[in-house]
Amino acid sequence: MERKQFQLNDIVEMKKQHPCGTNAWKIIRMGADIRIKCEGCQHSVLIPRKEFEKKMKRLIIQRDTE
Repeated sequence: MERKQFQLNDIVEMKKQHPCGTNAWKIIRMGADIRIKCEGCQHSVLIPRKEFEKKMKRLIIQRDTE
């Protein structure tokens, strides 16, 4: 199975909706753990990379590469 592609500052859609009503998240830190910030209420969550890859549904907005 192909690994999902994502980078810092990308906006991703998660499988489950956040309690504030949105499921769009911005990736703000990458490493062994990934920190994502809710685009609706600005709440941030730190989750292990493996769990993030499982819960990520799709890439909404890809950051511009320079």
